[in-house]
Amino acid sequence: MSVFTPAPFPAARPRRLRRTPWVRSLVAEHVLTPSDLIWPLIVHDGDEDRVPVPSMPGVDRLSPKAAAEAAKEAASLGIPAVALFPNIDPSKKDAEASGAVDPDGLIPDCIKAIKDAAPEIGVMTDVALDCFADHGHDGLIENGVIVNDATLDRLAEMAFIHAHAGADMVGPSDMMDGRVAAIRDALEANGFQDVLILSYAAKYASAFYGPYRDAVGSAKALTGDKKTYQMDFANSEEALREVAADLAEGADAVMVKPGLPYLDIVRRIHEAFHVPTFAYQVSGEYAMMRAAAANGWLDEDRAVIETLTAFKRAGCAGVLTYFAPRAARLLGV
Repeated sequence: MSVFTPAPFPAARPRRLRRTPWVRSLVAEHVLTPSDLIWPLIVHDGDEDRVPVPSMPGVDRLSPKAAAEAAKEAASLGIPAVALFPNIDPSKKDAEASGAVDPDGLIPDCIKAIKDAAPEIGVMTDVALDCFADHGHDGLIENGVIVNDATLDRLAEMAFIHAHAGADMVGPSDMMDGRVAAIRDALEANGFQDVLILSYAAKYASAFYGPYRDAVGSAKALTGDKKTYQMDFANSEEALREVAADLAEGADAVMVKPGLPYLDIVRRIHEAFHVPTFAYQVSGEYAMMRAAAANGWLDEDRAVIETLTAFKRAGCAGVLTYFAPRAARLLGV
């Protein structure tokens, strides 16, 4: 990096570049647009079109029909993609997460409804077993242990079913070793070589997932924690190893989750690999900002744009955020 020594004051006045809106716009180093956003949708198999999530004000669980309407809204706002996360009736859950591989299940139904309503919208799906398992874990359990290799076939089948229903991108969020290779092999073998894999390569065992687990109904079911497969938040080098492994196995892009507390990880991955790197502004981040705004402690609109721009500044190609439609409107679409 070259070293530049600016002229001394008063010849140098950095405030000249901040004096008016047109100058600030002209010299801005990073620009946030709706095309940088992916809108996560919580979908459910209940009878109601919309069911509010108490811990995430402004977020509803959506029926397939309502999810299709949300996709049309996304298209009108210039948001290029939505991501689906299921809330399943507890009576339909079992230890093997059988619902995850049901070709007539909730997620395939939602994919088809969205593609019928807004075919131009990209559809991403979550590939993990937690929402379908009565124990709330991302993998299968044997003798009290989350087993890695036995889970891979289930994840690969799940990804294939999503692709067959019309998903454009699958997002393995389970953190099992070798799952990207298993999914890529299944997609290639079944003619879905163009389906993207956005791997949750650096997913940390975080306190910021609480409202999401409430939204998808896995909070009460979860036994123990996920520290044997999600990453320790003390680690940074480990994230680079995980990303390298997932890229070698066939991932097209990688994800860091959560978002704001891990911008250093985003930056390291961006600089080390030069591949599309995404981050997830997770439910805990969303809920905190909404609660602070509700109490008058911050300007919510300004905070939304500031935080999302921070992701771009750190090196993100895009951001999953529950604020997506609000941000798109604030950006003047």
